Amino acid sequence: MDKRMLINAVEPEECRIAILENNVLEELYIERSSREQIAGNIYKGKVVNIESSIEAAFIDIGLRKNGFLHVSDIMPPQEPGGGSQTTETEAAVKPHREFYKIRHLLHQGQEILVQVTKEGIGTKGPSLTTYISLPGRYLVLMPGVSRHGVSRKISNEEERQRLKKILESLSPPPNVGFIIRTAGVQQTKKEIHKDFHYLLRLWKNIEKRSRNINAPATIYQESDLVIRTIRDIFSTDVREIIVDSKSVYERTQDFLRIIMPKYEKLLTLYAEDKPLFHKYNIEKDIEDINSKKIPLPRGGSIVIEQTEALVAIDVNSGRFKEESDPEETAFKTNLKAAKEVSRQIRLRDLGGVIVIDFIDMREETHIHAIEKALTEALKRDKARTKMLKMSKFCTIELTRQRIRYSLRDVLFEECKFCRGTGYAKTVETLCLNAMRDIKSVIHLPQIAKIEIFVNPEVANYLQNQKRKQMIEIEESYHKKVHIFSALDHEYGKIDIRYLNQKNELVVI
Repeated sequence: MDKRMLINAVEPEECRIAILENNVLEELYIERSSREQIAGNIYKGKVVNIESSIEAAFIDIGLRKNGFLHVSDIMPPQEPGGGSQTTETEAAVKPHREFYKIRHLLHQGQEILVQVTKEGIGTKGPSLTTYISLPGRYLVLMPGVSRHGVSRKISNEEERQRLKKILESLSPPPNVGFIIRTAGVQQTKKEIHKDFHYLLRLWKNIEKRSRNINAPATIYQESDLVIRTIRDIFSTDVREIIVDSKSVYERTQDFLRIIMPKYEKLLTLYAEDKPLFHKYNIEKDIEDINSKKIPLPRGGSIVIEQTEALVAIDVNSGRFKEESDPEETAFKTNLKAAKEVSRQIRLRDLGGVIVIDFIDMREETHIHAIEKALTEALKRDKARTKMLKMSKFCTIELTRQRIRYSLRDVLFEECKFCRGTGYAKTVETLCLNAMRDIKSVIHLPQIAKIEIFVNPEVANYLQNQKRKQMIEIEESYHKKVHIFSALDHEYGKIDIRYLNQKNELVVI
């Protein structure tokens, strides 16, 4: 399998990472400097309010919105000997929330160390937990927990036993738990040992900082998108990591050299004139992130409707008539749809409750085959998912862990004109797209001048925020770029004209 990781970071406001398999976009991660990412951050917070009716507390962590901490996300008090008051067997029998009440665990004004598990979405503040976890490349450190183990996703029993022995031989300190991640498969004791000591040093620094600072305060900040993605997403079947920014390339090179030296040779600096994502023809897939209708190969389609708490996905056969038997037609369309649905869920980073309405089928073997296909397709998803069996109405319900805003909410905003009935691209997105389009053709010799016609709001952003990049383009290619603003120009529409030396229009 030809698998590549593309890192597009030439625009200072945005970093995009795409995972391609056989030149098909399978995963996409986008982070903007204008939208701070806090999932994984650790804060020293102060309890500002306790709500016994919902068994939760609101914690001031120094951000605009207070964090939400449910009783089930609070680590139980420790016995004098250092162990938890409840055994693992007892915990399995009786839910945690029945053991303790929120008022028995916290009081107003109390300072507490918490970690963000989920970004604040809409009007909600971020979700918090006192079960701290620090991910490394091969291990996850969990302070306050004495449990050690191997990820459930590692199914080979022989490998599991080997990794357990390695972990035992490291002699973890008491009351600090460790889990070996899937990336630890086939790794040597030396590599795991290095990760082990790095995480212990990191936790000691966090403990020291938390003791010497008053709440609310940031104690630990997660790595940026590039380092985080390589740490969490990179797998041994990746053949190449391509970066189009020299500074990001150097930072990534340093990270690989320290943490994963044997994979440093996979790193490549992209230096072509054509933008990286244009080179691999994936801009169209990104443009379609907000499309409701997605065609399936050889006919059929899926339609995605997204709300704040629920996503509805409808499978349509369309013109797909490969089989004369309606049952076989429905089965084959559903089979294709199951794989595409899983891909779209990952690409769009959809979360919450997801309901998939498949085409009606009657045969039990077909129903089980669709359930199996969807289960297999969801296995590659890094986010946690739970799926129910197909109902008699041929619908499947599943939940997917929601950690941060979906990509739709990053790339688009509610339309200023239709007040929520549709979505319009942000000025930032429009300008970034315009810059990419210009860079994709500016090197062509027949182009002498570029004219951009936009709405005043977009023109203002281009002339101020992108002035430096515009000057660099003009100086590098010795070609002029003119921006024209018009009040009656449709918002969301950018008209770019390419002219030759004779001021004649060049058709691209």
